[in-house]
Amino acid sequence: MSKPLQISAETALKLSKEMNVPLEHLMHMPKHILLQKLAELAKSTASSQDAAAASPESSSDGKGASQS
Repeated sequence: MSKPLQISAETALKLSKEMNVPLEHLMHMPKHILLQKLAELAKSTASSQDAAAASPESSSDGKGASQS
């Protein structure tokens, strides 16, 4: 059995909520599994941020452009 992760209580709670994993499972999760889940979380967060950033640009119709 692996030792509990050496992370702060605040970090453990935040990761538990973000990853939707019970705190007890998170604390005894092997490091390679935790890193894999963190990578998946970062990838999904980045893709959702990219989608949110792209939507205002795609909906602009140029009405605010200055005319000379």
